[in-house]
Amino acid sequence: MKKDLPWYAARIFKELTGLVPADYIRRLRLSKSALRLRDEQVKVIDVACDLGFESVDGYQRAFRREFGCNPKEYALRPVPLPLFTAYGVKFRELWKKERTEMTNEKSVFIQVMEKPARKVVIKRGIAAADYFAYCEEVGCDVWGVLTSMKSLCGEPVCLWLPQRYRKPGTSEYVQGVEVAADYDGPVPDGFDVIDLPAATYLMFQSEPFAEEDYCVAIDSLQAAMDKYEPSVIGYAWDDANPRIQLEPIGKRGYIELRAVKKA
Repeated sequence: MKKDLPWYAARIFKELTGLVPADYIRRLRLSKSALRLRDEQVKVIDVACDLGFESVDGYQRAFRREFGCNPKEYALRPVPLPLFTAYGVKFRELWKKERTEMTNEKSVFIQVMEKPARKVVIKRGIAAADYFAYCEEVGCDVWGVLTSMKSLCGEPVCLWLPQRYRKPGTSEYVQGVEVAADYDGPVPDGFDVIDLPAATYLMFQSEPFAEEDYCVAIDSLQAAMDKYEPSVIGYAWDDANPRIQLEPIGKRGYIELRAVKKA
């Protein structure tokens, strides 16, 4: 029976993730290596060794098979790549379940912050108004492409677009990456670019949460945001600018930003 355990574990792993363990680890290592090549002055040989590849040649072949380009060329001129996004198993299962009712009020941290004038490279959906519908329409691989692009805020964003930023037959909810107002770099096929003005935002941040409480954290924060009255600090809601959602990460809490203007 013990001899069958590795085979059984690998089968369960593939059922839950869609990949065998070796492919999962390889894709994760290659994506991490791409981010290092993009952000650090590092040699290809060092990246290959640090991430457990047996040889530079083997790493280069694997990188080209995964991304369609040579790692050295990529380091010199980074382009958007379809990086592997390693979502947790519990997170995937939440897609199949109904949202849980909130049971306890949680603390929400609120901070005023300024966003500069900028561009956002976005991938539009069809009719999606939230993350789950968007992934069904567009797929989840968009996030990997966006993660491969350098962002003004350090990570990709999700946006609820006001009507003036939408095209006919496209979704309110989109995923994108904020770049400089003068950005003239590559735009992946099927993506659009929008210009956003400088704006003031209120950042709402929840308490840290367990991965399985992902939906509850979102619902709880959004309920608190809906009840909040910005006039108590001299502002009014500014719905001419997009509402922004950051990736829910349990250890930092769930974060949304909503634009405001002086009342």
